[in-house]
Amino acid sequence: MSAKRTIFEEVKAGAEAPAAPKGGMIDAEKGRGRGPVRRWLAAIFLLVAAMILVGGLTRLTDSGLSITEWRPVTGALPPMGEAAWQAEFDKYRQSPEFQLQNSQMTLEGFKSIYWWEWGHRQLGRTIGLVWAVGFVLFWATRRVPAGWTRRLLALGALGGLQGAIGWWMVSSGLQGRTVDVASYRLATHLGLAFVILGLTAWYILMLARPEGWLLQARRSREERLFRLATGLMHAAFLQVLLGALVAGIDAGRAFPTWPLMGESFFPADAFYVPDGGAGWRAFFENPGLVQFIHRIMGYVTLAFGVFVWWQARRSAHPRTRQAFDWMAAVLFGQVVLGIVTVLHAAPLALGLAHQAGAILLFTLILRARHRALYPIVTSIRDAR
Repeated sequence: MSAKRTIFEEVKAGAEAPAAPKGGMIDAEKGRGRGPVRRWLAAIFLLVAAMILVGGLTRLTDSGLSITEWRPVTGALPPMGEAAWQAEFDKYRQSPEFQLQNSQMTLEGFKSIYWWEWGHRQLGRTIGLVWAVGFVLFWATRRVPAGWTRRLLALGALGGLQGAIGWWMVSSGLQGRTVDVASYRLATHLGLAFVILGLTAWYILMLARPEGWLLQARRSREERLFRLATGLMHAAFLQVLLGALVAGIDAGRAFPTWPLMGESFFPADAFYVPDGGAGWRAFFENPGLVQFIHRIMGYVTLAFGVFVWWQARRSAHPRTRQAFDWMAAVLFGQVVLGIVTVLHAAPLALGLAHQAGAILLFTLILRARHRALYPIVTSIRDAR
């Protein structure tokens, strides 16, 4: 029978101290791969943004139909030698774009548009490679945060789907008498690019804070402001799709006047279809009508954005108000830039700047939306 010990008896030297209490799963997961995965996603975000801009350049320089085959693997190598270049040029010469629009193009001229499209596709391959290597590395070393495997896999799947849709888009301009890709397919391609960009940005924002912090911050969420920001996000996304329709048929160069379109508010012959097709096609193929809808949606988005910003002024969280301030400032700048682009008949530099503005605005809307859902609580002094 062991001797009795008093409750005040000291632990003998060398005795094992009781183990410290272990934290919960949330605390254990804090910092487990969140930082590295976030940086990896940030790299993908920058690559996708660059991909969108290079895609815009490819469209604005009429380079998208220069490569007439879809070779995801072997197409990574450009033509080597004059014979290979001539073979690629001969394939392009069979396309409607060459026969109906660029029949005077030389081999040297073909090379200039070829490099734009090749660079666009090569950047897509790079994004896929960065995603695949990063995901396998994090998965193999068990550094994928809990609950994030499916999200990251879905991001990669969307990237693969984007490649297939890209070829579906290009193939529409390689048949019949069309000299450009179908505008609605271009809108689908750009829309999915913004979905990937938006999801990547949202994941970066989610991984910026520990899971426990997010759970606690969500208790202070501003539900109404979050719903308003969600609506604004959808409005901006719709405007991106309409912008793709404008770019697809060069509608931005059709009416270089503002605020009127020519001499009237509503464009003349708005429902005229060039080849006499069905009237609904005017919404995709009539430059005046497509540009008019894009303008009106821009006004609607601006008005709604100002309303959302005004509602955000009531937020008790200064970081949230600041996020909506930045969103509103860029929204106004994007509308002004759009007007300037139209007045100058959408030159390459302004068209590309307008597309870059769309990327920035969409990202800032997502950031403001995230702040409404997960507000950063500050002291009373900071809130003044």
